[in-house]
Amino acid sequence: MTDTVNTYRRQQEAPGFGLKLLLSGTTLTLAALLGTTASAQDYTTAEQIARGEAAYAQQCSSCHGQDIVQSLQGYPDASLFFNFISTAMPANAPGSLPEQQYADIVAYLLSENGYPVGTEELPADPELLAQIDPRSIEAAPADDAPAAAEPAAEATPEATAPVAAEVPPSVVTLVSDAERDYTPVTDEMLIDPDPADWLQWRRTVDNWGHSPLDQINRDTVEDLEVAWSWALGEVGQQEVVPIIHDGIMFVATNNNYVEALDAVTGDLIWSYAHSRPEFEGGYHNNQAMRQKNSVALYGDNVIVTTVDAKLIALNALTGQVEWEVQVNDWEKGYSFTAGPLIADGKIFTGTSGCSIVGTVGGCYITAHDATNGEELWRFNTLADDSNPAFEESWGGVPQENRWGATPWATGSYDPELNMVFYGTGMPIPYAEITRGTGDNDVLYTNSTLAIDADTGELVWYFQHLPRDNWDLDSPFERMIIDAEVDGEMRKMIVTTPGKNGITFGLDAATGEFIWATETIYQNVVSDIDQETGRVTANVDIIPTEFGESITFCPAIPGGRLWQATAYSPDTGLFYLPAANTCQTSAPREFGEAAPGTSMGFFQSFGTSLAPDATGVGALHALNAVDGVDGFDVQQGPRFTSSILATSGGLIFVGDADRYIKAMNDETGEVVWQQRLQAPIGGTPVTYEVDGVQYLVIAAGQSNQTHADLTPGLAAPRLGGNSIHVFRLPSQD
Repeated sequence: MTDTVNTYRRQQEAPGFGLKLLLSGTTLTLAALLGTTASAQDYTTAEQIARGEAAYAQQCSSCHGQDIVQSLQGYPDASLFFNFISTAMPANAPGSLPEQQYADIVAYLLSENGYPVGTEELPADPELLAQIDPRSIEAAPADDAPAAAEPAAEATPEATAPVAAEVPPSVVTLVSDAERDYTPVTDEMLIDPDPADWLQWRRTVDNWGHSPLDQINRDTVEDLEVAWSWALGEVGQQEVVPIIHDGIMFVATNNNYVEALDAVTGDLIWSYAHSRPEFEGGYHNNQAMRQKNSVALYGDNVIVTTVDAKLIALNALTGQVEWEVQVNDWEKGYSFTAGPLIADGKIFTGTSGCSIVGTVGGCYITAHDATNGEELWRFNTLADDSNPAFEESWGGVPQENRWGATPWATGSYDPELNMVFYGTGMPIPYAEITRGTGDNDVLYTNSTLAIDADTGELVWYFQHLPRDNWDLDSPFERMIIDAEVDGEMRKMIVTTPGKNGITFGLDAATGEFIWATETIYQNVVSDIDQETGRVTANVDIIPTEFGESITFCPAIPGGRLWQATAYSPDTGLFYLPAANTCQTSAPREFGEAAPGTSMGFFQSFGTSLAPDATGVGALHALNAVDGVDGFDVQQGPRFTSSILATSGGLIFVGDADRYIKAMNDETGEVVWQQRLQAPIGGTPVTYEVDGVQYLVIAAGQSNQTHADLTPGLAAPRLGGNSIHVFRLPSQD
């Protein structure tokens, strides 16, 4: 057995009490995990258990029988299970029961799993519930408990060097009865991944979002059946992207809760709960609840970007922390809300939080050594002394008064050009009369940045929306394709970079404009020069007075948002999930803002459907070479997931009405759909294990449902975040 291959061995406790917890190679009792002399087993009384049993029988048993009783054993702490049932159940009215009744149900289920009767009732208290591990219920007496393991030291906000980390108490590894091989992920694998795997958020570094698997196709898709499902442990926006390698699925949810699951059975292998500091301010806290594709794989590690602006490497087979780096100062408001791009031995990150009070003057794209996290270079999107046009574009506003240009999505990489491509967000404050920039372009906001992957030097930039006054930022994925343009092979960037839905084709080597195509209705751009690509903002809807309300299209939630596009080399089409919306807002005067809050200074008066739109939902397919329309789909509910394209002749996408849909990738015709428990979110992903193709779909809470614009749309109040895995029926 090589050093890169770990083995799992099952260690049985008393029958019915699940698996032992392993922590830093030591089996710990519950009391040791708590690090306290008080026993968590003092909670639950016979009366409460009886109430919980009655509530379970009335509210749950008709659908679930004993399924939930057994599934409780898969949770590393009872608060995660409490969160699941209190937001997702009962199925016909999620979250409708009193909190204490949910706690009573948890008490009953704990009792069913062998938890002893105590002297006090179990309260609906997440902190206390988090101290109870359903899988290790037979805790040793408190007097016999060893001392709790010391948590890893917190890196200082200024630190940029890698810090070795001991395994914190938040790492839980389950033991398995079979040895599991894990092949280290190499640079070559990232450039040309095995079709069975999904190693980064769009599978390949060119951001296509395409899988060559074709077992699930137009002829077989109607036979899909559920293989397994898994409830995720954190509330917040459902924006996850499962990552799969060697039959292991890695799922990172909000607050950087990371789990490794067996991709065939759904069994939990390990979980990691990130311990983050307390944030000050609503917007900063909101960043923690909107984690998208926050992990990728390299070597033997899972690389995690965190809400407190760290890079962390977790051992792929145990969840053990191998190293961590503090990339930016979280106390100022910096964070990561999207995951890393990994290529050529480097980890590339785009910073979030650059609209928060304390992050003034600096917003960064960074590169780090993928083996230890050491910083190699950083690029500031809010300052560039080498470009004379940069300072002029800010109209005299000094660096210490600049916010925005946030590269908050994940970049792409081309090995031949050795460039990384990132998009950036809008200027902050939103309106030019508030930020003081006049009628200037405001670089490098709403731009594509092409950066030398080795040096961090800017090679070229293209601005997609100069003089943004409406919070319609352009940070989204840049796709790289090779195409014949006017008889010449060119490497192209194809992207719908921003919320206004305008799609661009650019030369990837030079940034030269090739084409632009409008998709959804928009009124913020009045002209695009077809020779130079110069974009002109619509001055008719730029406010000139504070409090002046203007209506712009699309709305701030976007004609598109973080939901990723896809490209199929089989059809040559580029697929965009979009929305038909408008918004009425007004600028406010610049003033003081509380720590941890955004500097937008914008007042909103609501959203509406775009002119002539019959519904919010839109999906557009364009020819990637020239931008010519392929097809479009219009519907009432918004499309709320990214798009997956496959060589099975299908694209997969989900919507706010809880449907995951498979569409013919040439026509947009729906050939299969399945309704789940909540709006479809995150990114559909497909993978293969032992010759069987699987499809994994995320569903849960979404703040892009536009329920007010979609008559009859109903969604769970707090989501109930989960993933669902489908496969074709077994031929055995």
